[in-house]
Amino acid sequence: MPKVEVNGGDVVYEILGESGELIVLTPGGRFGMDIPGLRPLADALVAGGYRVLLWDRPNCGASDVQFYGQSESHMRAETLHGLLTALGTGPVILAGGSGGARDSMLSTILYPELVTKLVLWNIVGGIYGTFNLGAHYVLPSLQVARGLGVEGLPRMREWRELIEANPKNRERLLALDRDDFVKLSLRWLNAYVSKPGQTVPGVDDDLFDRITVPTLIIRGGANDLDHPKRTSLEVSCLIAGSTLIDPPWPEDAWERAVEDRAHQRVDRYNLFDTWVLAAPAILSFLDG
Repeated sequence: MPKVEVNGGDVVYEILGESGELIVLTPGGRFGMDIPGLRPLADALVAGGYRVLLWDRPNCGASDVQFYGQSESHMRAETLHGLLTALGTGPVILAGGSGGARDSMLSTILYPELVTKLVLWNIVGGIYGTFNLGAHYVLPSLQVARGLGVEGLPRMREWRELIEANPKNRERLLALDRDDFVKLSLRWLNAYVSKPGQTVPGVDDDLFDRITVPTLIIRGGANDLDHPKRTSLEVSCLIAGSTLIDPPWPEDAWERAVEDRAHQRVDRYNLFDTWVLAAPAILSFLDG
């Protein structure tokens, strides 16, 4: 895979398609671009006449681990800006789900000159969703670093998997300063603490008036605690002129995927398997 160095770390990416406007497609969590379910959506968008850029964000897939910025999403937004600048792509369409939606929104807020249209789905919010993110992505490494130092990080499953995908990540983790990592982790954790005036964790509501491009929002499921319907509605109010539509997948798709994942039912729902169902709506919005 090709890669570009951004802020001292390599970022791995792939561009699908031969012609058409470029869509940057970003998944959620700390999943890389090879997560099942993402590529079928990318292929459908390419078949619709677009090019698609898939990328491994820092701390995802085969890219280098990196730790800086106001929050992890701020770091990813800065990284995407550096990647697109290095590639000389010009303004692009940003599309993302779950954590990828947050990364895409923040990238549009911070670098509006890089974005022509914005597509969002499975937007994380609410007490459960934000607490769950902090507990899953920040607290474990913070606790290990405090107790064992950065030497304990490569022993953790999450970082072991990234070392397997990119062996130099081991040395990058061990080169971290313990106290600096703890300080950064506390800052990243604070971004996930629910605060008045922050519908999206770590992003002040009054910043959303910087998003002036056409925006499509696919709302969260009716009972989805990770991506609440209410959060999608609130974001649609914050982004003037945005288009809000019902999900093209079952209302309980995320809950079923979480249950199947917990029971290791690998032959059934994957977290992102239903995303390809959004392709017709996305293409209709982009073409319109």
